[in-house]
Amino acid sequence: MPEGHSVHRITRQFERNFVGHVVRASSPQGRFAAGAADLDGRRMTDARAVGKQMFLGFEGDRWLRVHLGMYGAWDFAGDILMDATIASANGRMGQTNQRGTFLEGPNPDAVVFDSADENSLASIGAPRRTRLRMSESEKEGGGIDTFPPEPIGQVRVRLLTDAVVADLRGPTACEVLDPAQVEAVVSKLGPDPLIDPGQGAEDRFAASVGRKSTPIGLLLMDQGVVAGIGNVYRAELLFRARQNPHTPGRLVPEEHARHLWRDWAKLLRIGVETGQMMTMDDLDDDAWRAAMANRADRHWVYKREGLPCRVCGTNIVVEELGGRKLYWCPYCQA
Repeated sequence: MPEGHSVHRITRQFERNFVGHVVRASSPQGRFAAGAADLDGRRMTDARAVGKQMFLGFEGDRWLRVHLGMYGAWDFAGDILMDATIASANGRMGQTNQRGTFLEGPNPDAVVFDSADENSLASIGAPRRTRLRMSESEKEGGGIDTFPPEPIGQVRVRLLTDAVVADLRGPTACEVLDPAQVEAVVSKLGPDPLIDPGQGAEDRFAASVGRKSTPIGLLLMDQGVVAGIGNVYRAELLFRARQNPHTPGRLVPEEHARHLWRDWAKLLRIGVETGQMMTMDDLDDDAWRAAMANRADRHWVYKREGLPCRVCGTNIVVEELGGRKLYWCPYCQA
């Protein structure tokens, strides 16, 4: 499932290519025909992300709410404008014209290729006529000969400008809302560090954790407690804090809860800027290149069950918690 950094990146793609443009909306699949008809011909005015939810604003106080869920993805095609915060696969990371993009990288000029063909930064500048899939990971396809290309597969909604088309497939939620309905959805979400960077959001998170007897490993996945954290970030945040995932929230020291919030804000920013869930710290240039090139080198515990902990050597274990796999070190996080 796409985590918060992916949704923020997709929203930036809409900001770059759709906001300010009149949009033709359709539902090639047919399941969103009424909603598409309501949006068709309106100018897109805004694009926002809160946690795993995204909201595209249109003239006339119309908002398209999308939650990608487990299987959703946006496919972009056409003359796509990219900048240092929009990525495509097979591109170079840390080019000299993207200096400063990587918040944690030792050398922003290092050229890195992702062996899994995901989440690499492309060159910036002029539009590039290409395809780009954005979901949990990002992958650039080949060029296109005609525009707009024919819809492929079950496209719930197609958004089209004179230069770029975006096709949505497989979302958990896709609906048109008015401003009051948007506010009702957002009010149920926990804070998102990119939307609520102030002290108040940290206080809200810490207080919410401190009131609950639910294990902290479940609270971090509760979108009403904190917005945007998924299975990867949950495991990594808990390990980085040396926090036992089974500790009830009310027994987590307040300073630990506040540390989790600040670390989430840090990792989320890195994820948005690099397109990758980089959770390793203090890497030299070679280790940074390796981590950016191979997902197995980016994480402390995620998907490392049976392998020795990078800190203590104890085998990482995996168990089910909240219907999802939880990876943790039984020694470091005891």
